[in-house]
Amino acid sequence: MKKLLLIALVASTLVLTGCFKDDDTPIIIEETTIIVNDPGNGGDECPVVAVTGEIADGTIWTNDNIYQLNQKVVIPAGATLTINPGTIIKGSSGTGSLASALIVARGGTLNANGTSDQPIIFTSTADNITCGQTAGTNLDQDDRGLWGGLIVLGNAPCSFSGDIPEAQIEGIPADDTFGLYGGTDANDNSGTMRYISIRHGGALIGEGNEINGLTLGGVGNGTIIDNIEVVANVDDGIEFFGGTVDATNLLVWAQGDDAIDIDQAYSGTIDNAVVVLGDISDHAFEIDGPEGSTPAGSEGSFILRNATIIGNSVTSNGEYADYRSRARGLTENVYAFGFPDGKDVELDRNNVAQNFLDGLLNFGTWEIVGFDNSIFVEKVGCIENCDDDNDDNDVDEMQIILSPSFTERAANWASQVTEGAQTVGATTSNLSWTYSNVAGGLGF
Repeated sequence: MKKLLLIALVASTLVLTGCFKDDDTPIIIEETTIIVNDPGNGGDECPVVAVTGEIADGTIWTNDNIYQLNQKVVIPAGATLTINPGTIIKGSSGTGSLASALIVARGGTLNANGTSDQPIIFTSTADNITCGQTAGTNLDQDDRGLWGGLIVLGNAPCSFSGDIPEAQIEGIPADDTFGLYGGTDANDNSGTMRYISIRHGGALIGEGNEINGLTLGGVGNGTIIDNIEVVANVDDGIEFFGGTVDATNLLVWAQGDDAIDIDQAYSGTIDNAVVVLGDISDHAFEIDGPEGSTPAGSEGSFILRNATIIGNSVTSNGEYADYRSRARGLTENVYAFGFPDGKDVELDRNNVAQNFLDGLLNFGTWEIVGFDNSIFVEKVGCIENCDDDNDDNDVDEMQIILSPSFTERAANWASQVTEGAQTVGATTSNLSWTYSNVAGGLGF
């Protein structure tokens, strides 16, 4: 089909200053209008609005435009960005300081409320999706790292090494002060985010350091996170760095690392989540505890419940879950299927095993197709000669969950079921609106 592109650059530009560094210049907001004759949605115009820099308070993005993120676009403290249902946002390609991302800084507000029929879509400029559509035709779950991601930062408590009050978020260079997160306000509000699909992200910003699909750093429980999908991200799907925010109805498909990652004493509740591992995925869940001083009692403890995790036979690193570094909280009502033999749910060293013994790390019902409590294992860490090239002289910890072992105790909550006979797991129909359900043939 022949398409005619007429491009007009709006001459006016707004030069912004503030907390951006020289490597992010030019800091401008510009508009580029692209008129597409017969783009596949009835021939309507679909202008592209290119955005770079800080968002002005009261800005509204509408679904009759496509918004193109060029480098880092920041909602600063005191500003609110509203994104209407059905709006498409495309991130430009680039790595390092040129990686594109939408960042909600501490004190900024994002109100992005899609619907099941009109989700808000974050994707790459390489995606041929256009206005009025919910999917393009040229990318799939193996197209990763084409732009950055969505980063939301708040003032809620986090547990940092050295008990510092704030830190720089993973994925943003250290000299960009809009990347700070953490504080003392558990009820902090960064806005409302519903029915959002985030696709093809995870741009590299440094050696081994990529942006997550959705990053939540110190986000407070005044924020609403509901019906969020992440597809084909290079790094983690959704990562919670501390904070207290609750999140419901999550789906992660074909991430390159972990699907749901918890760190720094995140103490909210994740309810109704689906993970579908891709060909190069790692864990469905990776869960760490506090990095600073040990919280009092059960403070700094997560809840993860009502989850369905789907493995496959070809993902070499695809595991159920890894509980690490003083993880504390509750995981319950999990249904898992599709995993081959040899995959596990592990406690990876003594400090997390001790939390299990002390009642700070707990498990509720797990139902697993093809396997039983045997997938739950206690592992140990290295304590001497760990950094040399000779593994033969390593001195490891000794297991501490004994008589009965962790695997034996797991019989209290883990059992084998046949596929389709589960009594726990996610309510998958809540996620029938997702791109993953359609493109992946999930049958929700």
